[in-house]
Amino acid sequence: MTATLDQPTAVATGVVVRPWRAVLLRVEGQWTWYRRHWTASLLSSGLQPVLFLAAMGIGFGSQVRPGPLTGGMPYLAYVAPTILVSGLITIAVAEAGLPVLSGFKWKQDYWAVASSPVTPGQLFTAELVWITLRLVLGSVLYLVVTTLVGGWTSAGALLVAPIAILTGAACATPVMAFAATTKGDGHAFAAVNRFVVMPMTLFAGTFFPVDRLPVVVRPLAWISPLWHGNELARGVALGGLRLWPAVGHLAVLVGLLVFGLVLGRRCFRRRLVV
Repeated sequence: MTATLDQPTAVATGVVVRPWRAVLLRVEGQWTWYRRHWTASLLSSGLQPVLFLAAMGIGFGSQVRPGPLTGGMPYLAYVAPTILVSGLITIAVAEAGLPVLSGFKWKQDYWAVASSPVTPGQLFTAELVWITLRLVLGSVLYLVVTTLVGGWTSAGALLVAPIAILTGAACATPVMAFAATTKGDGHAFAAVNRFVVMPMTLFAGTFFPVDRLPVVVRPLAWISPLWHGNELARGVALGGLRLWPAVGHLAVLVGLLVFGLVLGRRCFRRRLVV
């Protein structure tokens, strides 16, 4: 009993974790889980764009002849860049939705992390970095498979992956902010996929030019981040990308990324600091 009473009492050290050290600690924890359970998330780790390419680029594409619609290119080469962009957006939104809400509501590990020297803002940044790493993994797998089936026609295809990753990350940040403010069971994310992600995939220039749409609905495609990512990806892969349109597309994607980053850090702090 005396020995127990004589033990030193734990006191706060006052140590503050450096921002990127805190981010890396959280990412390390995510990686530790992922390397043990990666087979459970194989589809969301990169197979989804590959399967979509096989269905639309190779399967359906075999029935489409090169022509003015595809710029004289085989349909596989025409859709290969944009399928990667749309596929990474789907993965990013899925990873930024229910898994983030779970950190607050079901697993509640965010509360444990926020009780450590890691701040809510650093936690948000770490989750974004982890989602981005997942997108990198998926894009590398996609690039390899698409190369094997002859989907790339120029060295510009090497720039498709960074563009797709940027587009996916830009879409992930506002969804993460929304997840941080969600109090229910996450049914709203099904609506996001049904009424935002899926229409973007179908009508934002992934499979055919936007100018084939009715005039009244074209602005809806133009304001979507997927259209900007598609234009950049197809432009670098097939050629014909002009400077100022490219700058405009990049400005939209970077602006959305920064906006979501600022909003998400604020939403994480409001929910975790009580």
